[in-house]
Amino acid sequence: MRILFFGTPAFAVPSLNALLQSGEEVIAVVTQTDKRKGRGHVLSPSPVKEFVLNKEIKVLQPSKIKDPLFLAEISDLKPDVIVVVAYGKILPPQILNVASYGCINVHASLLPLYRGAAPIQWAIINGEKKTGITTMLMDEGLDTGDILLQEETEITDDDNAETLSKRLSETGASLLVKTIKGIKDGSINPIPQSGTPSYAPTLKKEDGMVDWSKTATEIYNFIRGMYPWPCAYCYLHKERIKIIKGNVLKGTGIPGRIEKADSGEFIIGTKEGLLSIIELQPEGKSVMSAKAFLQGRKVREGGFFDKLQMD
Repeated sequence: MRILFFGTPAFAVPSLNALLQSGEEVIAVVTQTDKRKGRGHVLSPSPVKEFVLNKEIKVLQPSKIKDPLFLAEISDLKPDVIVVVAYGKILPPQILNVASYGCINVHASLLPLYRGAAPIQWAIINGEKKTGITTMLMDEGLDTGDILLQEETEITDDDNAETLSKRLSETGASLLVKTIKGIKDGSINPIPQSGTPSYAPTLKKEDGMVDWSKTATEIYNFIRGMYPWPCAYCYLHKERIKIIKGNVLKGTGIPGRIEKADSGEFIIGTKEGLLSIIELQPEGKSVMSAKAFLQGRKVREGGFFDKLQMD
């Protein structure tokens, strides 16, 4: 089967690799244009492009998805099926209809739950205990197409968006191979989505601001869901601090107040329960333990985190 693959981040790489390992013919890869990254603003390829650089696979990087020349090029490739894994742009009808078997999307949720760009993050933030992968036939809606296959996975208390994403990327790869096989042998029947949908909108940098008026459990889930980007953060004496890891403790305190800041413990009051900050990253510094942070600063118990966004 001639497959045209759309994908950009590291999440998409296991799916592409699985297709190649299964012997499918990947005729070309479409990925987003190179982006400037890091402090040096070095122009860098996407993880998907980096993966295929040493392979004899054509790479397409259109700056505009509706570019007539690009649309003509993929039409000339005559794909049997298009596979989309976290490409990052909405595909127009001209692409959705170009392949004889349509477009298959690997989506990191149990649809119709968490339609949208950030399903892994929002599932953790909302305290879900399970999520999964859905392969579906794409249509013009936002993750509204018919379901092909689904597989569940548990969200553990130790998971953050990074660990869960890695696990789901492997699940997605194996489910994609099963989906392609099922399409070829006719054993899969697409099923319309049923149930009440929920949504997982794109996260922005400013979405990481911690709201201390929430419960300790809600903030704990928020920290996990926001890692590694945009990362949960707050301000102390106008210094921006990213919270990398925390823990929920029993007890009472005033939301946003520093209840303890000695003996290596950095404990903050919330609406219900206490949040112990385990690891954090001051602006411009490396990730450090709460103990190391407290040793280098005079943090007063009874003080409060700044309430306003400083950026």
